[in-house]
Order: sequence, then C-alpha cells, then structure tokens
Amino acid sequence: MLLLDLATVPPRERAEAFHHSLTDSSVPNDVLHDEPDSGIHARMEGWRVGGLDLFATRNSGFQVRRTERHVRHHRSHPVVSVSLQLYGAHRAEVADRRYLLGPDDLCVFHELSPRLYGWSGDGASQAMMFDMERLGVPVDVVVKASLRLRASPLHDLFLQHLRGVWRDPDRLAADPGADALASATTDLFRALLLSAAYGEEAPTVRPAMDDTLLTRVMAYARRHLADRELTPERIAAEHAVSVRGLYLLFSQEGRSLEQWLITERLEKARGMLAASRYDRLTVAAVSARCGFRSPSHFSRRFQAAYGMAPSEWRRHRDGIADGGGDGGTDGDGGVAGGDGGAGG
Repeated sequence: MLLLDLATVPPRERAEAFHHSLTDSSVPNDVLHDEPDSGIHARMEGWRVGGLDLFATRNSGFQVRRTERHVRHHRSHPVVSVSLQLYGAHRAEVADRRYLLGPDDLCVFHELSPRLYGWSGDGASQAMMFDMERLGVPVDVVVKASLRLRASPLHDLFLQHLRGVWRDPDRLAADPGADALASATTDLFRALLLSAAYGEEAPTVRPAMDDTLLTRVMAYARRHLADRELTPERIAAEHAVSVRGLYLLFSQEGRSLEQWLITERLEKARGMLAASRYDRLTVAAVSARCGFRSPSHFSRRFQAAYGMAPSEWRRHRDGIADGGGDGGTDGDGGVAGGDGGAGG
C-alpha cells in the first residue's frame, strides 16, 4: 500500500509530510534532510503480513536521530526493526558506535534505545517491525546483538529469509499462511538476536537454536540441492547433530528426510523446465542441476510425481506447446537421476 509520494505534496510541506509518514506522531524523532537541487523526495509503502508490519522507502538524503528524551515518549507498544539497505551510503550510530551499512548487512534497532540512522544522497531501505512483547528480547540484548550480528551463524540464513519475504509482500500479505510466516519469522529473528548477543552455546540461546533447527536445516539443504554429495551425514555435520537426531527431527514433523529432499529436487526441476529462460538446457542438464544422478531414476520419479515425463511437461507448460521438445538428446531422463546423496 502506498503511504506517501512526496511528488504529490507541495515542496514547502514535504519535510513535515516525510516526518509524519516515517515516524508516526506517537514516535518522536529529530529528522534532518539533505537539500538536493531537486528538493526533498520520497516514496514510502507499507504492508501487513500476518502480525508483522513491513515498510519500504526510497528517498533523498536524511538523518533521523532518537535521543534519551525521545525514548521516554515512546508509543504504547514499542517495536524492534530490522532493515535491508538496497542502495545508498547508509550510516548508523548505536551505543556510541558508528558504522556503515551495505546491501549484505542487517540493521537492527530497538525503539527504546537512542540511535542515529540515515544516508547521504538518494537511498532505499526495507524494514520489518516486530512487537517488542511478542519478540520477548530485552532492550540491552537487542542493542548488544545489533552490534555483532555477523558473529551469529544465523546471520546469512536470516538475511536470505528476509530477502525472500521482500520478493512479493503483496502476495504474502494475502496468503492464508501469513500468520504462520510471521510467527516463524519472529522465532528466527529471536534466535538470531540471542545467538549474536550471547553465542549459540549459551543456555539462553540453546532453546531458540533448537526451535529453529528444522528451519535452518531445510534452508541449508535448499541452497545445496544441486550438490550430489548432499548426504544426511553432511547435513548433520553442518548443524552439529547426529544423523539419528537429524532423522528424528524430520520424523517428529511427520516427514521423511529422503522423501523431502526428493520432492524439493523435483520441484526445482519442474520449475526450471517450466521457465523459458532454461530452454537452452536439455532435460539432462536441468536434472543434473537439481542434484539427481541417474537419468532413468529422475524420469521415473518425475512421472510418478506429476503424471508425465519431464520432456512432456516442458512441451505442455502453461498449456502451450513450445514445439521444440527438449533437445532430443536426453530422452526423458537426462542425466540427473538419482536422489543425489541424501535422497537415496
């Protein structure tokens, strides 16, 4: 939903409109603007995904400062925000520590802590807000974690998760699973903060790490589906659990590790076969990129799962025959075959 477009606001009113839309009247801040020749400009959008508020802005240079005085006049339900920096020279200051932020950095602020944030020139960011009570992490822990997020092994996982949420917030907001997504995202964010603040082996962190283990295992496996050596032993070793514990983790959720991996690989292959940008690849090449070893086994699995051969699926994707077949060199199996390491 569009919250603000300063192009529709008279120039003399833009600073006030920006301040109101950025912070809400119940969250006091000091806001200073660069004065580019083109004037102050901004476009802000917002979404509600389950219990999470998402906010995106693209605007000219600014600086927002929250002092101890501001903190004393916070809203009734303070929030913790985590943001991604899309472009621009972003800078922040928390607990007397100044740092710069790039596109691979997460920026975390607690509303009840003083801070400074902004950028020079044009910039853009995407922020997600968590209710402080629902998150359940004290202010001092959030501040401590915000200064050492990369020390946590969960940093990259949460970064990729956040980017995934931002790919299509409109669709996610309307999805029946939005509440479950919000809950899972909150749990993962909590684990990141505790891990960064204390170290993953600390007693206060271990429960959160355990609660997110399945999510972390699945994310890791999906990133390595093309690897034919993705075995249960390797997955278990990467997450410091036994192979037996790994199987138990999946069985407690009513899943089979091997079957889940096969399904993920098949879904990836089906998506590639349905996408025109992969037309130059034979069915064999597609299946290999999805971690299968045996061409015949891939073909049998695909037929059993979707009721047609891989080449047939490619020809009839979207109900339109492409006339080009699948290159004619791989039959239906291509080269990919087996279930790759962990799949069989």
